[in-house]
Amino acid sequence: MPDIVSTLTKYGYESLFLVLFLEAIGVPIPGALALLAAGAASARGSLRPVIALPVAALAMLLGDTLLYLLGRYAGWGLLGLLCRISLNPETCILRSAESFYRRGRTTLLFAKFIPGINTMAPPLAGSMNMKLGQFLRLDFGGVLAYVLAYGATGFLFKELLQVIVRGLQAVSTAIEWLILIGLLAYITHRVWLYRKHRMYSVAPRVEVAELAARRDSQDPLAILIADVRSHGYYDAGARRISGSIRLEPNNLHTTMQTLPKEKQIYLYCT
Repeated sequence: MPDIVSTLTKYGYESLFLVLFLEAIGVPIPGALALLAAGAASARGSLRPVIALPVAALAMLLGDTLLYLLGRYAGWGLLGLLCRISLNPETCILRSAESFYRRGRTTLLFAKFIPGINTMAPPLAGSMNMKLGQFLRLDFGGVLAYVLAYGATGFLFKELLQVIVRGLQAVSTAIEWLILIGLLAYITHRVWLYRKHRMYSVAPRVEVAELAARRDSQDPLAILIADVRSHGYYDAGARRISGSIRLEPNNLHTTMQTLPKEKQIYLYCT
């Protein structure tokens, strides 16, 4: 915190803009901490709130819009890239998509407050072909809520933040060791999870021609083909493989209980 406050005081609005822009595009930088520090600096007169607020909001909105446009034209490839630090990129994507499925486009209004969803929401909105105007309105509302929440907290509780900072400075060495031990434990845990689940990392696939041959050579009723394209790539009038059924990908954990176990089931998506 003291380093961030001194940096904001020295470099002003440029550093605030840079930190929040980088956070918006997925760089692991504590944007919330920067907003707390900016609020505290504004309370002391080092920054002007009427300038800091638009600068912070603009930085995050520009970063989100960049990811939205990349998501619109790069699609799931970008989402997989952003999720690569996850054990299972597909699970990471579906977790974000599930939030859109359950809450709709209003997810953008609170996505900034949810780790993981905050970076995934803009490109996911782009990949689902949300209109740019609608995205900008909803995302701006979410950005404004995020900036005001943390900035106002730093402004109103600057004295409490200073007390916390002094306490952290007094035990800084112990905290550094705790962070190091926690980081090592986290890395060890992720390696263990990877080794445990690596056998599931590649989903079995079948070529279109091979599936067609199987369907022609077997009883058609013994095979079930399901369309699991995400909304944004699927609508009620979309063309499907003849004889296939439609399954909502974000509700598979429930739907799987109703599927016939005696059939060979094949899933396809975009």
